[in-house]
Amino acid sequence: MGVWESILRRGGRRFIKRKDSDAGEAGQVLEDLRSSLYNEFHTSEGAKRQQQRFCGPGVALTFNFVVSVGIIMANKMVMGTVGFNFPVALSLIHYVAAWVLMAVLRALYLMPIAPPPKSTPFSSLFALGAVMSFSTGLANISLKHNSVGFYQMAKIAVTPTIVAAEFILFQKKVSLRKVITLVIVSFGVAVATVTDLEFNFFGACVAVAWIIPSAVNKILWSNLQQSGNWTALALMWKTTPITIFFFLVLMPLMDPPGLLSFNWNVKNSSAIMISALLGFLLQWSGALALGATSALSHVVLGQFKTIVIILSGFLVFNSDPGVTSLYGAVIALGGMSIYTYLGLKESTAGAKRIPSQLKSKVTMDGEKPETRPMDSV
Repeated sequence: MGVWESILRRGGRRFIKRKDSDAGEAGQVLEDLRSSLYNEFHTSEGAKRQQQRFCGPGVALTFNFVVSVGIIMANKMVMGTVGFNFPVALSLIHYVAAWVLMAVLRALYLMPIAPPPKSTPFSSLFALGAVMSFSTGLANISLKHNSVGFYQMAKIAVTPTIVAAEFILFQKKVSLRKVITLVIVSFGVAVATVTDLEFNFFGACVAVAWIIPSAVNKILWSNLQQSGNWTALALMWKTTPITIFFFLVLMPLMDPPGLLSFNWNVKNSSAIMISALLGFLLQWSGALALGATSALSHVVLGQFKTIVIILSGFLVFNSDPGVTSLYGAVIALGGMSIYTYLGLKESTAGAKRIPSQLKSKVTMDGEKPETRPMDSV
């Protein structure tokens, strides 16, 4: 009996040790899972990964395209039917509404975590907020004082400005094939849209002044998101108060008098609030698109939107833009298709280049896969 008791005692101790070991491993797994979930939802890196996972380039560009078409109709209703002829004040209302909506998201703990303050200089955030106010405000003023044709010419000029600015600021080069494609796209859009070039000196000055802020705005939005751990909403939350401040400065200088005497009835106020909601979605979708792609891709998307509006009016509503405009639209669509193909080709090449670089690094470090003989039975 003594022998059996000693054996059982040892076996019991081993069982208890094994049980404790299994419990420790399970606890470690749960702790790792908890840490992983915390990093995914309570850190800026995790928030950035979630944005990239659920909002890739295709989703972001489609979202921005749909909202852009919607806000064009809403702003036409506000500026035309409602008669709210205060472009900077309208932009201010858009950004105040966006800030209120983000404050609600923040109160409900739905706002993504921002990176630590030391990771991004305040000067960069201040510059982005200031440039964004000038870009949006001057765009609305340009649209009010210029003909549609002259406004489109200014939009086309943003493309070479982005190429030059990215080269000066970040030494970023664009391949010759893409440059040729962008020239074709710009030419097609010009032929399709530039039907009237009524010249207005003040409007022309505003349009020229708008080009550089518009290009720098897109570059900064794209660069800050791609180089840091900023998500679109977190960056909007930090820069929107700065933009609102500059709108308050610009409004008395750029808008005509009479804002307070405007007829703020329920119908007019509802139309302006719908425009403000779409303005928030436009800002958010534009930031997502710039974070997922590039400033140039966002410009091409804007030109694609213009061409789609022209072609849909011809095909669906039987409008007659003219044979020249239709030829220009077809040329622009062909250039956009080639640009998209080149972008996808470069992305595929970049994805293939990463594993080869890792493989060469392993070889240079002298690490070899571990090989050992199989245990004999």
